[in-house]
Amino acid sequence: MQAKLPMLLTTVALAICVPVNAHHSFAAVFDVDVSVAVSGSVTKVEWMNPHAWIYVDVEDDNGDSENWAFELGSPNGLMRRGWSRKSIQVGDAISVAGYRARDGSNRGNVKSIVLANGKELTGMSSVGE
Repeated sequence: MQAKLPMLLTTVALAICVPVNAHHSFAAVFDVDVSVAVSGSVTKVEWMNPHAWIYVDVEDDNGDSENWAFELGSPNGLMRRGWSRKSIQVGDAISVAGYRARDGSNRGNVKSIVLANGKELTGMSSVGE
């Protein structure tokens, strides 16, 4: 038993030290009372759990480019609503409507996305659209 104790303690210590990427509450990160609507060019698409993300370069009021990050639903949920990994690609021109991050950063939770061809996709927002 004494030989197993150091191994057990090491395992417990490593488990405690591993960073955890916790799932968050919508209300903790995004403000349902502060909407955001932007248009721009897709720079990155992350199709991963627990949420997919889309990054968009948007021109600000001064003509400078800002990169926005938009959270979507889970890939599985998006696929049930007609999305695929090819629905939005880097370089696509899109318009995004959603809810702004509480901290005022260039992040949002997607309510809907309109593609250049006029097709609208819902983002499976956590507020139950």
